[in-house]
Amino acid sequence: MANPTVLFVHGALVRDGAWWWSPTADLLRRDAGIESRALALPSCGETDEVGGLREDAAALRRALDELGSVVLVGHSYGGTVIAEAGPHPAVRNLLLVSSYTPPTGATQGSIMSGEPDPVTIRPDDAGRVELDGYDAARFGARFLQDAEDALERGAWERVTAQDVRAFGTPTTATGWADVDSTALVCTGDRSTSVALQRAHASRATRAIEVPTGHHPFLTRPDLVAAEVEAFLRR
Repeated sequence: MANPTVLFVHGALVRDGAWWWSPTADLLRRDAGIESRALALPSCGETDEVGGLREDAAALRRALDELGSVVLVGHSYGGTVIAEAGPHPAVRNLLLVSSYTPPTGATQGSIMSGEPDPVTIRPDDAGRVELDGYDAARFGARFLQDAEDALERGAWERVTAQDVRAFGTPTTATGWADVDSTALVCTGDRSTSVALQRAHASRATRAIEVPTGHHPFLTRPDLVAAEVEAFLRR
């Protein structure tokens, strides 16, 4: 049986998912012959389509329609996109990385609202939101404290504004349900609290804690690739 394709759905307020995923993609290709793709999100201005959560979910469903067998990886907000996309026969396994398994009716904003030290955002004049109070150093210290300087710079260059509807639209489906899934809880994460990660990870088939910050696919791609490969052995 041919290996599945890995489809990566990146988090909020960034663009260029292929860059974020590339260290893990390279390992998977080299060590296991597994190919990867990254989804472009309309809400982050990565496509010609304008929209929020609904349009992101529709883009995910279209990508899944093109693929025969998929290990779906959601990072942070990417888990909410996966939830809204609903069940799809192409999805073989689900890997959630410091991510979410929201029940129907939840919004990304409501998920984040109870955090003890929330990431601050502000509206712009075009119906979008952007990070508030961050520069390259502050961003690196919060989101990539375990990364090398070059990765921190590359990440900051890919921070972007995002359609406000990505944060305020309630989910209507639970695409994470009834799929064999692993949730990675990043215990060094300074963006999403460990408590919130664990609460959402409890809905996955299994939860595994890793000693990383918010982006282990950049800083410890070996740990993330190992969990993708574990799906193939089960």
